[in-house]
Amino acid sequence: METLRRVVAGLPSDLPAAVCVVVHIAPSSPSALASILSRSGLLPCYPATDGQQLRPAEILVAPPDRHLEIEDGRVRLTTGPRENGHRPAVDVLFRTASAAFEGRVIGVVLSGTRDDGTAGLAVIKAGGGAAIVQDPDEALYAGMPASALASVDVDAVVPSELVARTVVAMVRGEELPAGADPHQAVEDPPDENTVTTVCPECRGVLSERHEAGITQWECRVGHRYSPNSLVDAQGHEVEAALWAAIRALEDRRIVLERMADQLMDREQERSAASFRRRATEAQEQAEHVRGALSRATETTLRDLDDSEREVETA
Repeated sequence: METLRRVVAGLPSDLPAAVCVVVHIAPSSPSALASILSRSGLLPCYPATDGQQLRPAEILVAPPDRHLEIEDGRVRLTTGPRENGHRPAVDVLFRTASAAFEGRVIGVVLSGTRDDGTAGLAVIKAGGGAAIVQDPDEALYAGMPASALASVDVDAVVPSELVARTVVAMVRGEELPAGADPHQAVEDPPDENTVTTVCPECRGVLSERHEAGITQWECRVGHRYSPNSLVDAQGHEVEAALWAAIRALEDRRIVLERMADQLMDREQERSAASFRRRATEAQEQAEHVRGALSRATETTLRDLDDSEREVETA
C-alpha cells in the first residue's frame, strides 16, 4: 500500500495514459484502495466498473473477486478462473492490456510474494511494450520483483520513488531518469519435456504451457499457475490431505472402540479385544501421520520464501 501511494503521488495531473491497478486482496474484503489512492496524488482514482472507458490521467482499481480485463479500450470485470490462486490477478490485466494495445502498454511489478505478474509482464514485452520492476532489494516483499527479473528482459529496475518518473518518461518518450537501469534475464536452456499434474482448485488436469518464454500450468477450466505458486498450492493441498487422514484415522478409532464396548456388554470378549486392537493401531497410525505432517510443514510443505527466488540484479 505504501509503495502504491508513493507511485501515485509522483504521477502528474496531465499524464497522457490510463492507469490500472490490481492488488491481490481477499474476495470478501471491502476495498478502500481507490479512495486512499485518490488522496495520495493528483490523479482521480475510481473502483473499476464493467464497460468503463479507459481515460488518460485516471486510475482504475480492480474490485475484490473480479479480474480486471481490457478489451477495445474498455474495462471488463469478469469472474474467470483464478490465476495463481488470485482473482483479481495481475497476469490477467497484463495479458489483456497487451492484446488490446500491443506496444502501447507499460507493465509495472511492485512488491509482492511469489511470482505473480511474471508471465503477464513477459507477454507485454513480447508484444512490444515496456516493463518496469521495483528493485527487490528495497521491496517489502521481494518475491514478485525478483521473479520478474529472473524471467523477463526489463526496461527499468528502480526504487519505488523513481517508478512514477520512469512511467512518465516512457509515456512521453523522454530519457529515463538516472538510476532507472535495464536488466536482462538469464535464459534457461530449452526443455523439451512437458509435465502434467492435477489442478489444486478443480482437480482437473494441469498441462504445462509456454508463452513468451514463461512456463505456466493451465487446466481446461482455465485456472493458471506459475511455477512457485503451483508448488505452494500443492503444499497446501498435501497438508490438507494429511490432516484429513489424521481425522479419518481418529474417527475410525472412536468407532472401533464403541463397537468393542458394545461387544463387551454382550460378553463377546474375544471379538471386543480384536476391535480394541484395531482401534489402537488406528491411533498409532494417526500419530505417525501427525509426526510426518509436523516434520513436512517445516521442510517439503513449507511455502517458498523470497530467499529461494532471489536473482542478481546488478
